[in-house]
Amino acid sequence: MAFNSLYFRILCVSLVLSFLTSISIADNNHEAVPPETICYSTLDPSYCKSVLANQNGSIYDYCRISVRKSLSQSRKFLNNMYSYLQHPSSYSQPTIRALEDCQFLAELNFEYLSTTRGTVDKASDVLPTSQASDVHTLLSAVLTNQQTCLDGLQTSASDSRVKNDLSSQLSENAKLDSVSLYLFTKAWDSENKTSTSWQHQNERLPLKMPNKVRAIYDSARGQGKKLLQTMDDNESVLVSDIVVVSKDGSGNFITINDAIAAAPNNTAATDGYFIIFIAEGVYQEYVSIAKSKKFLMLIGDGINRTIITGDHNVVDGFTTFNSATFAVVAQGFVAMNITFRNTAGPSKHQAVAVRNGADMSTFYSCSFEGYQDTLYTHSLRQFYRECDIYGTVDFIFGNAAVVLQNCNMYPRLPMSGQFNAITAQGRTDPNQNTGISIQNATIKAAQDLAPVVGTVETFLGRP
Repeated sequence: MAFNSLYFRILCVSLVLSFLTSISIADNNHEAVPPETICYSTLDPSYCKSVLANQNGSIYDYCRISVRKSLSQSRKFLNNMYSYLQHPSSYSQPTIRALEDCQFLAELNFEYLSTTRGTVDKASDVLPTSQASDVHTLLSAVLTNQQTCLDGLQTSASDSRVKNDLSSQLSENAKLDSVSLYLFTKAWDSENKTSTSWQHQNERLPLKMPNKVRAIYDSARGQGKKLLQTMDDNESVLVSDIVVVSKDGSGNFITINDAIAAAPNNTAATDGYFIIFIAEGVYQEYVSIAKSKKFLMLIGDGINRTIITGDHNVVDGFTTFNSATFAVVAQGFVAMNITFRNTAGPSKHQAVAVRNGADMSTFYSCSFEGYQDTLYTHSLRQFYRECDIYGTVDFIFGNAAVVLQNCNMYPRLPMSGQFNAITAQGRTDPNQNTGISIQNATIKAAQDLAPVVGTVETFLGRP
């Protein structure tokens, strides 16, 4: 009893000290304090103290120091990736694919951390709520990208030297970036806890599409199907241009990839959306929309009419990340009325239909069809409305801040001995602003599962 009483008192004192420390940090952000005060509540206080200068400073000073070091380490890691891929013949194909994923993700991280440094170096003691949310999102994505690279190396890379070397670097970088994320949330984001609106900050979408573009759109869709028109002109979406993809050659392009290549680069919301209308048909293409193709809108003829399909999977030597039939990282991306498929089947394990790492992206009235890992909500901020999602194991997964609204989720028949898990959220750090929010969803057995639904366990999240 004496031991239990002592343990209880120690626990209470620890909780009080932790609480008082957090209050102290929140209330005294401007005061110069030693690193150990700031680092007390991090995941690794000793490592945090080793990162920060050995002199007193404010939490703003410490955050700037940490972000600069994160950016420096990001640059070194990216250069290492370039070096590894200078001699691809030295590695197996699965190793090359894992390294290519890591290079792609490292390039994103360098950009995200460059943006973050530019923001915190110029920032006063208070950031606008939207700007604080943007930086919080980018720092969260940096950790997600590192974990994705590590996962690919561990599951696909056959060269143990490459795997061990890069895994060590990734682990060290993740610790540093976790400190940067923590310090940012305590310095700036803690003062911006009011709700943020889901919109393009300072780039409010203007009105209407030009008459020439409207004529092309109406011709493609058929009169009376003016999808972008709303009851109020003030809620319309500006469209800069439109092209048509049709397999029979009657449009501007025969393939989706050619149409995407024709889209302008690095546009702003105020320039309007570049619309690609994809006529009915089955498009056997692997589509990857680069970061430069901002504010792109893909509109199909409807679910099960416009279909983009592929069958890449991990059993055949792809990483989960690069198994996607359709992938996008371009800000402001929108897709409507399209079916995305991965037809690899359950025996091929991880096989992604859509991988989304596009900030402020939207999928409306789309269908995602696969088995394991169908919809990869990888990173940043995403919205899905009135979509159908089919799969078996972890068929909605990733580490984005994602909202699924009015969607239908259809568990399918898994392989013998498997259970269905609808979601698998991948947060690795408590300060990441990520998670899956499901609103007004319908969960119903798919056609192949319905006759034997009582024999298969299905969970909303991993048990």
